[in-house]
This record gives sequence, structure tokens and C-alpha cells, in this order.
Amino acid sequence: MQVDLSVFYQDEDIVVACKPYGVLSEYDEKKPNMPSLLRRATGGSVYPVHRLDRTTQGLMVYAKTQEAAKRLSAMIARGEVEKTYLAVVQGIPKAPSGELTDLLFFDRRKNKSFVVKRERRGVKEARLRYETLDKADYEGMTVSLLRICLLTGRTHQIRVQFASRKHPLAGDRRYGSPIALDNIALCAAELRFRHPFTGEEMTFSAEPEDVIFRAFDTVNTNP
Repeated sequence: MQVDLSVFYQDEDIVVACKPYGVLSEYDEKKPNMPSLLRRATGGSVYPVHRLDRTTQGLMVYAKTQEAAKRLSAMIARGEVEKTYLAVVQGIPKAPSGELTDLLFFDRRKNKSFVVKRERRGVKEARLRYETLDKADYEGMTVSLLRICLLTGRTHQIRVQFASRKHPLAGDRRYGSPIALDNIALCAAELRFRHPFTGEEMTFSAEPEDVIFRAFDTVNTNP
């Protein structure tokens, strides 16, 4: 598998890059993965501090030292690393913008998350904000372009929260999408955080690559 890797920024502590579709965000000796690609690109050690699904494209920050990894991980736990996504969903959400809150249970055997009604062991609250940016026709189906800000980071969170409302992400066959794509129409399009050592505010933006995004007149990651 030939992978073109875009590195947006690097210094002695961190590296920011756009993970392509089909690449794992964590190390795997048998499959294309970001740590291996970044080690070849930077010539040094790389430590994952967060993750994206293999079928999702988008911006990620990696640590280049153990101390940087510790600081970035603490920042993520405190909600100080802001990730904004662009997604294409089937249909049009009833409210053009809003906040979604659900209780999610991740079944490891099925590798799938479920919305549940009550708290029990393994259930976690999931929250996100979204805004509908545009709507379009794609192969005879109405689809919407959304900007999404995660308020919590749960497994498959965006995918299951919209699928449970009958708006599965385009291409997400696991959660009921009838639209056939090579990937899920989800891109971590903006990443904001302060440098873990200098405190400098850093913002990065990336354009989604999947063909379905071209159905919309404008793909704009800016608020």
C-alpha cells in the first residue's frame, strides 16, 4: 500500500500530520500505521497520544519524546485539545445545529458501540455539538455536510450518535449507511491546542479527500 503522508508541523517535541484513510493511528507491525510512517519521515521516535479510526482521515498530533507524550495526554484528558470534524450524513438533521448527549456502550466482541437507556458497567456518557453547513444530492440520496465538535471522546462516537438518529455517516456500512464508499465520510479537519512546552496556540486545518465531499459547493472548516 503506497501512502502519501502530509506533515504539517514538527519540532523537537511534537509532530502534526494528516492521517490518510486506511492507515491505523497506532502501531501495528503488519499494517500501515502512523507511528511507522512518521518515524520514517522524522527520523526519530514517535508516541501516539490519541487515535482515529482506520476508516477516518484527519489531523493528529504525536509526541516525539516521553515527556511530550505525558503532557499531551494530560491536555487531552482535560479537554484542552480541540478537534473539529467534517462529516457527511444521510438525510437532513431535524435541528440545523445542536448538542447530542447519549449513553454509549462499546461491545468489544462486536467492535461496535450502542446507544443504551441506562447507566451500567461499561456505559459512558457521550456528548458532541454539530452544525449543518450544507445539503446536496448524492447518487439520488439527500446528504448533509456537518461540522462536529466532540465534547467527549468515545469509541465510534460520531458514527453511532448520528446513526441512532437515522443519519448514518455516508459509507459507514457497520452503522447502517446505504451509501457505498471506500471510506467513511468523516475527516478530523481542524486541530487546536497549545504547545505542551511553549504554550503557543497552534491551529491546523486539512481538507477532506473523499469524493462525496465534492458534492457540496464549499467545504469550509472555519467557524
